[in-house]
Amino acid sequence: MWRLPAREAAKNADAQGSTQAMLAFFRFLAAVFLLTALIAAVYDGTRTLAANHLVTTSLLEHWTVLAPKLLDTVQSTVKRATHPLVWDLGLARLLQMPAALFFCVIGLAFAYAGRRRRRINVFAN
Repeated sequence: MWRLPAREAAKNADAQGSTQAMLAFFRFLAAVFLLTALIAAVYDGTRTLAANHLVTTSLLEHWTVLAPKLLDTVQSTVKRATHPLVWDLGLARLLQMPAALFFCVIGLAFAYAGRRRRRINVFAN
């Protein structure tokens, strides 16, 4: 039976350990983003029940309320570092989507990236 030398086996074990740590970090980020999406959905749901019609809050609205100076700084930095249309047509439109949807999509992407892969054993004669 053919075996890997000790150094190669240790290198493979180290690579698998760092991969597992990265996947665990992705799962942690997924949990944080999905929890944030749930909080935003509950906030929108509460406002919807009070108003008797569908009310959604965009990420831009939340950002304006929570950190207006940071929003202004980011906006001016993006406009200065890139073309102003990058903010106007790209990021501003992205920030107009409902916060719950935005965080849910990012959370699901991290959950997919951090999923546990099924190990496949290949046997060759």
